[in-house]
Amino acid sequence: MTKKAVHFGAGNIGRGFVAEFLHDSGYEVVFADILDNIIDQLQKSPSYTVTEIGAEGEKKFTITNYRAINSKYHEADVIKEVSTADLVTCAVGPNILKFIAPVIAKGINLRSEGLPPTAVIACENAIGATDVLAGFIKDPHTPADRRESLHERARFGNSAIDRIVPGQDPNAGLDVKIESFYEWVVDKTPFHGHGHPEIKGVKWVDDLQPYIERKLFTVNTGHATAAYHGYNRGFKTIAEALNDPGVNKEVQKALEETATLIVKKHKIDPNEQKAYVEKIIKRISNPHLEDTVVRVGRAPLRKLSRKERFIGPASQLVEYGYAVPALLDAIAAAFKFQNVEGDEESVELAEILKSHSAEAATEKITGLEKSHALFEPVKLIVEKVKKETKPSI
Repeated sequence: MTKKAVHFGAGNIGRGFVAEFLHDSGYEVVFADILDNIIDQLQKSPSYTVTEIGAEGEKKFTITNYRAINSKYHEADVIKEVSTADLVTCAVGPNILKFIAPVIAKGINLRSEGLPPTAVIACENAIGATDVLAGFIKDPHTPADRRESLHERARFGNSAIDRIVPGQDPNAGLDVKIESFYEWVVDKTPFHGHGHPEIKGVKWVDDLQPYIERKLFTVNTGHATAAYHGYNRGFKTIAEALNDPGVNKEVQKALEETATLIVKKHKIDPNEQKAYVEKIIKRISNPHLEDTVVRVGRAPLRKLSRKERFIGPASQLVEYGYAVPALLDAIAAAFKFQNVEGDEESVELAEILKSHSAEAATEKITGLEKSHALFEPVKLIVEKVKKETKPSI
């Protein structure tokens, strides 16, 4: 019998990363999205191509065996698919989880008692994204008398994903270019007793936290550091930025600081982490990915939030008693990513800095407690950025 996966988010990550894995693992993939153009294309085309780009060249893969539903107009159909799915995944962005939760909850609630629990895995660049999604599903979208038995109908596994999906050719249609390197690690503990779903390429672990923080505080911190410093120095692509000695040094220093945290907190061998950092810098420097600083830098409010790639490691490091000058420099660069065309968060960032005091803006954007040792250094950065961007009278 064919396995079925319902995937929310038919964008480049959904089609180019998640669906490739699911297709290779024998799943029929049912895409659910509200974007008319993408859903229409998926409904009309029986296949599309994923091109993996690496140092060794390009490899092309054809993706088939999928269907697509516009959840904006056909929510009931999506609910029905979820109710019989073996697996539910998503790649919609952390801020959209609350919007897909009601549909998933309704599908799970309709699940037959004879079916094993469906596996739910959020594939987002955020710590504990599946837990966040599960929270939205359980309360308030699952009836109160059904919440305690939710685990009988669904199991929720956090994951850590690592694969660069650069900006795409505007005429690519459904086809996706993607980095050949990947890592998809999933917590297997919620599936004990029922067995986790079989997905080729996924690494199942009992303790996900070291993988999540190593990835987020190395790949994402390094990528974003290159993007913000590169943007402020006028570079267009990440490769161009990292080819600049100044930007490259900033990235190296920032990742030396996060490596200190990863080694100390998770007992990872220092040489292993050093090799990982070198590999990451080489990956994001790949000129064939043609990744822009604007694409990587977008959504600065999320990236400056409490548990994310800058404030997350910096706050933990200062709690251990370490100085974090390079991370503070990266944070300063991120605060200057304002009013960038096509990025709503950069516009909102500029408005917050304009309308709030430095203290209020620091608290609102970073989520840092005023008593935290990192609060004052970040507030000083905000004060400086506000002065530099203040309109002249």
